[in-house]
Amino acid sequence: MREGVAPAAPASSSGARRGARSLLTVASLAVALAAADTYVVVLALTDMMAGVGVGIEALQKGTPIISGFLLGYIAVLPLIGRVSDLVDRRRILLWCLVVFVVGSAVTAVAVDLPVMVTGRTLQGLGGGGLVPATLALVADLWPRGERGLPLGVVGAVQELGAVIGPLLGAVVLAVAGWREIFWLNVLLGVMAFVGILTVRVDEGQTGRGAAPGEESAASTPRPGSRAEAGRGGARLRTGAAYLSGALAAALTVLTLWAPEGLTTSIALGGPFVPFDLGSAAAPASRVLTPIGVGAGVAWLLLATITARRWLPLLVRADVVGASFIAVALGAVVLTFSTANPETEVLGPWGLWLLPIAALAAVAFVVRQQTARHPLISAGVVRARVWPSLIVSFLVGAAIVAIVVDVPLLSRLTQGTDETDAALVLVRFLVAVPVGAVLGGALLRRVGPGLVAGPGLALAAVGIFAMAQWDRASLDHLLATTLALVAAGVGIGLAIAPVNDAALADAHEDGHGTVSSLVVVARMTGMVVGLALLTSLGLRRFQLEVGRLADPTDTNALLGAAVVQVQTVLLGAGIAAAVAAVLALSLGSRPVGHGIPSSHDLPAEPRGRSRG
Repeated sequence: MREGVAPAAPASSSGARRGARSLLTVASLAVALAAADTYVVVLALTDMMAGVGVGIEALQKGTPIISGFLLGYIAVLPLIGRVSDLVDRRRILLWCLVVFVVGSAVTAVAVDLPVMVTGRTLQGLGGGGLVPATLALVADLWPRGERGLPLGVVGAVQELGAVIGPLLGAVVLAVAGWREIFWLNVLLGVMAFVGILTVRVDEGQTGRGAAPGEESAASTPRPGSRAEAGRGGARLRTGAAYLSGALAAALTVLTLWAPEGLTTSIALGGPFVPFDLGSAAAPASRVLTPIGVGAGVAWLLLATITARRWLPLLVRADVVGASFIAVALGAVVLTFSTANPETEVLGPWGLWLLPIAALAAVAFVVRQQTARHPLISAGVVRARVWPSLIVSFLVGAAIVAIVVDVPLLSRLTQGTDETDAALVLVRFLVAVPVGAVLGGALLRRVGPGLVAGPGLALAAVGIFAMAQWDRASLDHLLATTLALVAAGVGIGLAIAPVNDAALADAHEDGHGTVSSLVVVARMTGMVVGLALLTSLGLRRFQLEVGRLADPTDTNALLGAAVVQVQTVLLGAGIAAAVAAVLALSLGSRPVGHGIPSSHDLPAEPRGRSRG
């Protein structure tokens, strides 16, 4: 049971609680903002690198700006999902927005690459947590059988990020600089925070316990009692927390802003002078200064004072197990996301990171078996949750192959730059959210398996058509549009059914965990799927080159590169086809119409978990 909330009775069959749509609208806009940030750096990356002193000739140094966001987005999702099952989901949304806004502000003021990467990682942490919390919120606010359209809306706005992000970056860059992109994020994030904080949802239909901090008059302690003394100590700790928080925030702002009036002052500039690390080649850092260290000490003090508030919650959520899975996921992300998909499978540190990922995964499995309260409780992942995770993984692999290799084919055959090549994808990227909303609407009448299965079959047909494209295919607008739209709508159709089936069979107190695992499965499928498909494509390219009479023939090499792209897309089509078959197991009858609820399924022991 989540803290401060009484056990909720199932929502009435008449529909969602009053105010649910308003809350979902604001939360979905926040999800769209965070999703757009995944792609917003596409056009601004070179400017951002120049802003922290990294030249275009060292493009590989800018990779952490992108991989840092992905790392933050994926690695902590299981922990955030679990925490959202223990506390009020609105509180999780608010804290995720706080982290996202802080990360945006840090990125906006960064003049050092490590600071910028830290800001992007914080953006990923906050933005990634919004998705499972919002999906679980749908399960809280809508009854079984009526979650399809809300889930489709959440999926649609998440996919719109791929379209909105580059457009938002382009519009801002047309009138201002790259820093304004992230200040705009701060403004929009604050507006979303206020919206989520102020929207009221009718609690009368579910009942509500005392909110955190609410006490009856009868519970007021007598003056001089031990309880009164404890309350006085709590007030003292709260005051100290506010004071240390204000100090930490002020020192951090001064550290990152470094106003010229202070840094150039003989009397006041000392705290802003970087430490001498004994390396003349090392660039001066605003963080490695006396005031930067002071900010770090203030944050450590704040964490120490407030530990009684957050540490028991993290322990209850199994932060140890979450750390193991975060290391495993993080190592996988860094291994594959730092590789150039056109020429290599593993990033530069892959041979070191993959063994670390394997060890962390083993440690996580052991932890699941031995912890009293493991990260993924027993009975949470069961029934249709399993095929939902597998389908999500395969869909992620199919999506990333299209997103990467269709623009690559455009660059190879049409000689376009990266921006123009990306425009070829717009037809696919717009079709996905359209399919997501349509799939959610269909769930009122059709079972999730009969929406996701045919949808993914349609996607497979579209992708197989792409796998036949040659050098001249992209010149045929109608044929390419049909294939791209079919793939996009088909993939979109599967988004809501997968989430709906998983949430229906998950235990009530595991909706956040299951939602996070579905997102993790899809994101992992994107990262790992791209690597595996690229490996097959590169192998095919090498075989084609080996058959050439003249390996230096540019025209022949171009043909071999096209074959490489075709191979990757063929693999993506197979992944979509397999997902279509598995999706049929999600059920032929609408959720809530004759399919047992999570309360009706046999309960598993609530002690140790089988994962």
